[in-house]
Amino acid sequence: MEPASYDGMPNDVLIVEDDPIIALDFEDTILGFGVKLVRTAANVAKALDMIAERPPEFALLDVSLIREKSFAVAERLEALKIPFAFVTGYGADARLPAALACKPRLPKPYSTDALEALLKSRGSRP
Repeated sequence: MEPASYDGMPNDVLIVEDDPIIALDFEDTILGFGVKLVRTAANVAKALDMIAERPPEFALLDVSLIREKSFAVAERLEALKIPFAFVTGYGADARLPAALACKPRLPKPYSTDALEALLKSRGSRP
């Protein structure tokens, strides 16, 4: 992994999102922030393969994918100590496993400023 760019942005972001329009919007916005590489996966299996192939520096995980939740991806990222945030249209009402409940969340629809701040902080909480 390369170190983060000078502006605090990660160089490699993984997006786990089953809606191709939302995934493209995330990708365009994140690339606009100066992130060098944005990869997308529409399901858990693909995301886990991509993480095994090359771990990202940060990940955005849609909680509810088609017929599955992204929790297995979150657990793998957690084990590798890779920061991530959940993206959800359910806000604070999203049901997360207790071990993941303290992870940052980005609401859908998201604001560009909130996404940029999340990426720069790598999901850390003050």
